[in-house]
Amino acid sequence: MEPYRYKLCLLIDDNFIDNFVTRKILETSFFAETIVVIQSAVEAIAQLQAKAIEPDVIFLDIRMPLMDGFQFLKEYDSLNHGEGKRVKIFMLSSSLDPGDFQLSTQNKHITQFIHKPITKKVLEDL
Repeated sequence: MEPYRYKLCLLIDDNFIDNFVTRKILETSFFAETIVVIQSAVEAIAQLQAKAIEPDVIFLDIRMPLMDGFQFLKEYDSLNHGEGKRVKIFMLSSSLDPGDFQLSTQNKHITQFIHKPITKKVLEDL
Protein backbone atom coordinates (compact mmCIF):
# COMPACT_ATOMS: atom_id res chain seq x y z
CA MET A 1 0.00 0.00 0.00
CA GLU A 2 1.32 3.41 -0.98
CA PRO A 3 1.68 6.15 1.61
CA TYR A 4 -0.81 8.99 1.43
CA ARG A 5 0.55 12.36 0.33
CA TYR A 6 -1.83 14.35 2.56
CA LYS A 7 -3.88 13.75 5.68
CA LEU A 8 -7.12 15.54 4.74
CA CYS A 9 -8.30 16.75 1.34
CA LEU A 10 -11.39 18.95 1.02
CA LEU A 11 -13.27 18.91 -2.29
CA ILE A 12 -15.70 21.80 -2.75
CA ASP A 13 -17.89 21.43 -5.83
CA ASP A 14 -21.65 21.59 -6.36
CA ASN A 15 -21.63 19.00 -9.17
CA PHE A 16 -22.36 15.47 -7.93
CA ILE A 17 -20.86 13.73 -10.98
CA ASP A 18 -17.65 15.81 -10.85
CA ASN A 19 -17.36 15.02 -7.13
CA PHE A 20 -17.84 11.31 -7.74
CA VAL A 21 -15.17 11.19 -10.46
CA THR A 22 -12.68 13.43 -8.62
CA ARG A 23 -13.10 11.50 -5.37
CA LYS A 24 -12.47 8.16 -7.12
CA ILE A 25 -9.31 9.49 -8.76
CA LEU A 26 -8.08 10.93 -5.44
CA GLU A 27 -8.78 7.62 -3.67
CA THR A 28 -7.10 5.42 -6.27
CA SER A 29 -4.09 7.75 -6.32
CA PHE A 30 -3.66 7.55 -2.52
CA PHE A 31 -3.74 11.34 -2.55
CA ALA A 32 -5.14 11.81 0.95
CA GLU A 33 -5.94 9.65 3.94
CA THR A 34 -9.36 11.33 4.27
CA ILE A 35 -11.37 13.02 1.52
CA VAL A 36 -14.23 15.29 2.56
CA VAL A 37 -16.68 16.39 -0.12
CA ILE A 38 -18.84 19.47 0.45
CA GLN A 39 -21.24 20.61 -2.28
CA SER A 40 -21.52 24.22 -1.08
CA ALA A 41 -18.86 26.87 -0.57
CA VAL A 42 -21.06 28.42 2.15
CA GLU A 43 -21.10 25.12 4.05
CA ALA A 44 -17.35 24.67 3.54
CA ILE A 45 -16.67 28.09 5.08
CA ALA A 46 -18.92 27.21 8.04
CA GLN A 47 -17.04 23.92 8.57
CA LEU A 48 -13.65 25.63 8.33
CA GLN A 49 -14.73 28.45 10.64
CA ALA A 50 -15.94 25.94 13.23
CA LYS A 51 -12.66 24.06 12.81
CA ALA A 52 -14.71 20.93 12.13
CA ILE A 53 -12.27 20.15 9.34
CA GLU A 54 -8.65 21.19 8.91
CA PRO A 55 -7.56 20.28 5.40
CA ASP A 56 -4.04 20.15 4.04
CA VAL A 57 -5.36 20.51 0.49
CA ILE A 58 -8.52 22.02 -0.99
CA PHE A 59 -9.84 21.44 -4.51
CA LEU A 60 -12.20 24.34 -5.19
CA ASP A 61 -14.66 24.71 -8.06
CA ILE A 62 -15.11 28.20 -9.48
CA ARG A 63 -18.74 28.17 -10.63
CA MET A 64 -21.15 27.36 -7.80
CA PRO A 65 -24.50 28.82 -6.70
CA LEU A 66 -24.79 31.11 -3.66
CA MET A 67 -21.01 31.50 -3.28
CA ASP A 68 -18.57 30.92 -6.13
CA GLY A 69 -14.93 29.93 -5.74
CA PHE A 70 -13.64 33.50 -5.71
CA GLN A 71 -16.20 34.56 -3.09
CA PHE A 72 -15.13 31.52 -1.05
CA LEU A 73 -11.52 32.74 -1.22
CA LYS A 74 -12.52 36.18 0.12
CA GLU A 75 -14.28 34.54 3.07
CA TYR A 76 -11.41 32.08 3.51
CA ASP A 77 -9.00 35.02 3.69
CA SER A 78 -10.85 36.38 6.72
CA LEU A 79 -10.56 33.10 8.67
CA ASN A 80 -7.89 32.79 11.31
CA HIS A 81 -5.53 30.30 9.69
CA GLY A 82 -3.10 29.86 12.54
CA GLU A 83 0.63 30.17 12.18
CA GLY A 84 2.77 28.05 9.94
CA LYS A 85 0.32 25.74 8.17
CA ARG A 86 -0.33 26.74 4.60
CA VAL A 87 -3.21 24.95 2.94
CA LYS A 88 -2.70 24.22 -0.74
CA ILE A 89 -5.72 25.32 -2.75
CA PHE A 90 -6.19 24.08 -6.29
CA MET A 91 -8.83 25.90 -8.34
CA LEU A 92 -10.87 23.44 -10.41
CA SER A 93 -12.85 24.55 -13.41
CA SER A 94 -14.30 23.44 -16.69
CA SER A 95 -14.42 27.13 -17.62
CA LEU A 96 -12.47 28.29 -20.63
CA ASP A 97 -12.82 31.93 -19.53
CA PRO A 98 -9.30 33.43 -19.50
CA GLY A 99 -10.54 35.85 -16.82
CA ASP A 100 -11.05 32.94 -14.40
CA PHE A 101 -7.51 31.74 -14.99
CA GLN A 102 -6.15 35.28 -14.57
CA LEU A 103 -8.04 35.86 -11.31
CA SER A 104 -6.84 32.53 -9.93
CA THR A 105 -3.18 33.34 -10.67
CA GLN A 106 -3.54 36.64 -8.83
CA ASN A 107 -4.94 35.08 -5.64
CA LYS A 108 -2.36 34.40 -2.93
CA HIS A 109 -4.17 31.26 -1.76
CA ILE A 110 -4.29 29.48 -5.12
CA THR A 111 -1.47 27.02 -5.66
CA GLN A 112 -2.54 26.06 -9.17
CA PHE A 113 -5.44 26.29 -11.65
CA ILE A 114 -6.58 22.86 -12.89
CA HIS A 115 -8.99 22.15 -15.73
CA LYS A 116 -11.67 19.54 -15.06
CA PRO A 117 -11.77 16.66 -15.14
CA ILE A 118 -8.84 15.98 -12.87
CA THR A 119 -6.65 13.03 -13.88
CA LYS A 120 -4.10 10.79 -12.19
CA LYS A 121 -1.40 12.43 -14.32
CA VAL A 122 -2.38 15.89 -13.01
CA LEU A 123 -2.26 14.58 -9.42
CA GLU A 124 1.18 13.07 -9.99
CA ASP A 125 2.44 16.42 -11.32
CA LEU A 126 1.17 18.44 -8.33
